Amino acid sequence: MRKASALTRFVASGFALGAILSGCGQTPEPTAGSAAPPNVQAPAAGKYLARAGDPAALPAGSVYRNPASGRDEVVVPDMRHTALLIGDSQSEPADGWPRLGLAAVGYKVHFCGLGGTGFVAANGKTGNYIDALERGDWKLPYGTPALIVIQGGGNDAAQGATDAQIVANADRLIGALQDRYPGARMAMIGTLARGANYGGGRRTQVDALIGAVAARHGLPYVGVGDWLTKYNLAKNLADAVHMDAAGRRSLGGLLESRLRILGLEGLPVDITVPVAASALAPPD
Repeated sequence: MRKASALTRFVASGFALGAILSGCGQTPEPTAGSAAPPNVQAPAAGKYLARAGDPAALPAGSVYRNPASGRDEVVVPDMRHTALLIGDSQSEPADGWPRLGLAAVGYKVHFCGLGGTGFVAANGKTGNYIDALERGDWKLPYGTPALIVIQGGGNDAAQGATDAQIVANADRLIGALQDRYPGARMAMIGTLARGANYGGGRRTQVDALIGAVAARHGLPYVGVGDWLTKYNLAKNLADAVHMDAAGRRSLGGLLESRLRILGLEGLPVDITVPVAASALAPPD
């Protein structure tokens, strides 16, 4: 009998969602068919704290003005074991499959993003990924994440974004994150879809496009543009593009396997990741 995956054991034990943190000032809502997580990190309180304060002494969720970046950032506990996940409505729920996959390989998750957004797509309240970052629509965490994951593309496909627009904004986002967190590991996850020969359409095309962007930047990539048909998961669609609870668990298990193949597991709890100098040093 095949050994149960870490995700299966994690969910069954009742601890999976407790390790999946919210972030960027938004508390994720439980999706249909799922239970609310027992220990979701509180969103940022929005209280401004003077730049002279010691961020290590501030409570989780505090907003701190980073003197190196000049931006307000969120104090997140245990960044050495935390993945920063930037994404859309596939990632936003507390039991979204990207969160489940990351949790299963050892990460706590700090989420930045919002449903309806993407590399180019905005949802009216929040800008696309790079605009939201630069405007402060959502806030990055203070300190260096153990892993940065960018997921998306579905809303860009739906809103008719061109290849050139998607590539340009993806390049800008990757560059901004590499400037902010030099040396941090980074990966990308594409656009969930049916295969090209099964009605995947523009979503599958965008998935391939994001894969090409990741390859050009030398980033590990998990393409998901055919997963709905390849793994017979279209039956678990709750609507045209989102999964029911069983589908999210299945996708989370598949993502767990891919992350392990790519060598992107989280570090054991007794190993620390050094904080990048730019996260602590004041500007010259």
